[in-house]
Amino acid sequence: MVLAAFLAAAAGLDEERRALYGDVVLSSLNAAARRTLEAMMKSGYQFQSEFARSYVAKGQIEAKAHAVLTVLEARGLEVPAEVRERVLASTDIAELDRWVRRAAVVSDARELLATTGS
Repeated sequence: MVLAAFLAAAAGLDEERRALYGDVVLSSLNAAARRTLEAMMKSGYQFQSEFARSYVAKGQIEAKAHAVLTVLEARGLEVPAEVRERVLASTDIAELDRWVRRAAVVSDARELLATTGS
């Protein structure tokens, strides 16, 4: 199904391209296909293919890693290269969630990576 293929492909795009490509796809659909797509989106569509699920997960991981760095930088903390590289290399959602919370309270970005019970 073309709609499912678009949804899978769009998951890995940045917001601007996703909107642009989405507009192109929507403008090319007939009314029935457009309604089907809208119904899928309203119902909390779950990706069916492993490819799409992994692509979405990758995007979530990247977004969380960037959120960690954004919080540190917004707080005016210098982010050393080794911290930046470690954060961007993480593929563990739970770890990134912990780091986002820690980024809000650490006094030095290196503390982010310190092993604690949190």
